[in-house]
Amino acid sequence: YPIESRELVNVQKIRTVEVGYRTTTRSGQLAKVPSEALMLTTDENIIDIQFAVQFDVRDPKDLLFNVSEPDEQVVRQATESAVREVIGLSTMDKAITGGRSEIAQSTRVLLQEILDRYQSGLNIRNVEMQNAQPPEEVKPAFDDAVKAREDQVRIKNEAEAYSNDILPRAKGQAARLLQEAEAYEASKVALAKGEASRFTQVLEEYWKAPEITRDRLYLEAMESVLGNSTKLLIDQKSGGNNVMYLPLDQLIKGQQSRATASAGGGDGSFGSSDSTSGIRDSTRRGSRTSGRVSRF
Repeated sequence: YPIESRELVNVQKIRTVEVGYRTTTRSGQLAKVPSEALMLTTDENIIDIQFAVQFDVRDPKDLLFNVSEPDEQVVRQATESAVREVIGLSTMDKAITGGRSEIAQSTRVLLQEILDRYQSGLNIRNVEMQNAQPPEEVKPAFDDAVKAREDQVRIKNEAEAYSNDILPRAKGQAARLLQEAEAYEASKVALAKGEASRFTQVLEEYWKAPEITRDRLYLEAMESVLGNSTKLLIDQKSGGNNVMYLPLDQLIKGQQSRATASAGGGDGSFGSSDSTSGIRDSTRRGSRTSGRVSRF
């Protein structure tokens, strides 16, 4: 008296509660608890999920006076309630793939709020998601879906890598073609301006002396067109007092060069002596006729 009984609480001990499974003491194997493990996601899929919760006692008075059941059972029930609420707001992909740490953290915060609401005196140290997978009945189909998503990500990455490689090269080629087009345009414009300027200058000279300019342009054109010709034209209407000049040496050289080229590509039957005699015969025939000689 006045103390009827006493209970000692170890506030330094860290306790562990398993939700969705139990670890057998003897074999150490895991035994599933479907009533705790099977939960419904926000996209109406069922997943098999397992949690491990570590906690200690923060306030022994609250634990002894406000909690009538064993602390492990209280934490397990509160954890199951918190997990079902968090999973109910998450998709199946998030719970099974990349959202595990986020779900565990959200569960820890919500679990601590539930325990504080009942003034349990318990402190949640860590919440860890041990496993999350679809039920065994649908696991093969889910594995195929996961593989399809992985293939989608892989193909997308390959396409982005190809795009990053081909686009700079295409842009460089387009820039090069544009520069070449601009250079071609500039050269053509400059050439056209030069031709127009030359024509303007010729036109100015033409208006100063039209007849002389026409004759000069005609002679320049004939010289350019007929300068390499080996045939002779004789004006028979002119008088016989004109002195005939025949460039025989140039004609012979031209015939010999063509004969050499023909011999290189053929049988070489056409010789320089025949060419020379042919030229001389044409010269004799031309000398019998008096008049002006034109070469083209």
